[in-house]
Parts: sequence; C-alpha cells; structure tokens
Amino acid sequence: MKRPYDYFKYSEFDSPDEAGSGERNMDREFLRLLDQARAISGVPFKINSGYRTKEYHDDLTARGLPTSPNSSHLKGCAADIHVSNNRVRYLIVRALMTVGLNRIGISRTFIHVDNDTTKTEDLIWQYEN
Repeated sequence: MKRPYDYFKYSEFDSPDEAGSGERNMDREFLRLLDQARAISGVPFKINSGYRTKEYHDDLTARGLPTSPNSSHLKGCAADIHVSNNRVRYLIVRALMTVGLNRIGISRTFIHVDNDTTKTEDLIWQYEN
C-alpha cells in the first residue's frame, strides 16, 4: 500500500503512549505542507514529537520539560523536527517558510512548527535551552 506522503509515515507522528494516534489525529493539510517542505529542503526530517495525548503532554510537564497548556501538539497540527547543525536548521526553516508554514520555534536540538489557526501567524521564537 502506498503511503499518503512521500517522506513520512503516520506512525512517525504517534504519541508515544498511543499507537495509531498520528493517523487518527494529525491534521492532513499540516502533513501535506510538511511533506512538501521535506522535499524542498533536501534533508531528512526526523520527527521528535508529533501528536500528543493529554496524558503524555501532562507527563512531559510533570517531568519539568517546557510545555504549553494550549500546545498545538494536542490538536495534531504541530511537529518538532530534530536538527543536528546550523546548516540543516537553515535548510529546514527556509523550506517550512517556502510552503507557508509560518509558526516556527527554534531550539538548539529541534525546530517546532505548527499551523494552528487559533494562534498568531508569521512568528519565529527561540527556546531557551
């Protein structure tokens, strides 16, 4: 069976505590744009975090990791992409912006991207880590 996206499987977006949650809960338009950005960037996108159940998100918060109570991961319209160096970070951010994904958080080890329509557009922020 052909995957619906060229570069991703739904399982890459599963919440760690719920198999199949990526396919059931991820926003299809977001995944389509992310797939296009991957093609443009020319570098692999390793997904650190996609969809999150409330239970998993609460566990991250309890462990002291920075989370938002209104996280776009809970809505299935966000992903954290692993980055290993500044060149890869640039290629990924440029590709995300090229396809119209314009909510981007920059960390030393990952890039957060979402298309949450309930939040401010045209925004790049930095995580303190």
